[in-house]
Amino acid sequence: MLELDHLAVACETLEEGREAVETALGVSLQPGGQHPRYGTQNLLLGLEDGLYLEVIAIDPGAPEPPFPRWFDLDRFEGYARLHTWICRADDLDGHVARNPRAGVPVDMVRGNLSWRMAVPENGQLPFDNCHPAVMQWNGSDHPAARLTPSGCRLERLTVRHPDADALSAMVGPMEDARIQFETGKAGLSAEFSTPYGKRVLS
Repeated sequence: MLELDHLAVACETLEEGREAVETALGVSLQPGGQHPRYGTQNLLLGLEDGLYLEVIAIDPGAPEPPFPRWFDLDRFEGYARLHTWICRADDLDGHVARNPRAGVPVDMVRGNLSWRMAVPENGQLPFDNCHPAVMQWNGSDHPAARLTPSGCRLERLTVRHPDADALSAMVGPMEDARIQFETGKAGLSAEFSTPYGKRVLS
């Protein structure tokens, strides 16, 4: 069974992502780091309930990787927006064996954090990137525990796709009432309670 781990806002530059998220939620992002394998970088926001939000973009100072970047960032363009939801699995290899479209497990390191993530070879997640990226942390260390609390809590994540029923079936059962699948144009939206009231990212 998958469990929600964090959310990702994609953007063409980190500053565009920072402005979009800080304007939407009214709180400040914190420094993240680089992902050398995929030539990306991020900023972070601590959420309640052990979750976090990352703002991710291509790192203009990093070499271009010899394969497609994760999160379909090679094709990303336009305004900063909620782009990917990331779930953790207790057994990533087992999940991929049952669901090969989720991707190929890749070892990742950022600082002293390490994890494995299933990344499709073309960088594009199933169902127009509406299927979650699936990962497994190595050890008990988690980014959310390192972040200053922002006072923001995820109240609802809506995953929309024209074939929402098939998407939901592929994801499998999730014991998280905040996650809702709806039939519609492919995309994500998230409702948060913040120190300034209800806010939405989409």
